[in-house]
Amino acid sequence: MFTGLVQATGQVVALEVQASGVTRLALSSPLLAAAELGASIAVNGCCLTVTSVHNHVATFDLLAETLRLTNLGDLTVGSVVNLEPSLRPSDRMGGHFVTGHIDACGSIAFFGADGADWRLDINAPAEVLRHVVKKGCVAVDGMSLTVADVLPTGFRIWIIPHTLSVTNLAARQAGQRVNLESDLLAKYAEKLLVRG
Repeated sequence: MFTGLVQATGQVVALEVQASGVTRLALSSPLLAAAELGASIAVNGCCLTVTSVHNHVATFDLLAETLRLTNLGDLTVGSVVNLEPSLRPSDRMGGHFVTGHIDACGSIAFFGADGADWRLDINAPAEVLRHVVKKGCVAVDGMSLTVADVLPTGFRIWIIPHTLSVTNLAARQAGQRVNLESDLLAKYAEKLLVRG
């Protein structure tokens, strides 16, 4: 379980297909120096398991399902990703409940200055959009963000300067894919209502 409050960014140092067919992702970040073998780390919002760690470089194995459902297969050496270690019972809960299980990828329709503020418009598939509501929560590349408006084919978010300074968002551009996880509580509510 995660909160969607990105704690650091990391840089891709390797992304290689192993003889077994598994893709191995290696990331470098000071945050990873404290990671333990088997720990869960959200990488662009996707929950991954640490398979090795040496100094500040950790590796993760990516299965075909992960590459199909997320934007992790779009990464190249030098790409910057958002990182968040899993929530501990004693941690303060900020953001919202984020599982690290990506629902689908969306695409950036617009990201840039809009007057004095920064605006992010995301095109999202119907399976995600049905759980998105105005003033609700959504995780975009692991960032817990508040939906400002629901659009016909996506949603709009206003970005605060702090988010720009501590995440990989400042380097993102229109057309790029982003990992989306809709609100867990909305999914459960929908399931209960359908059963009723």
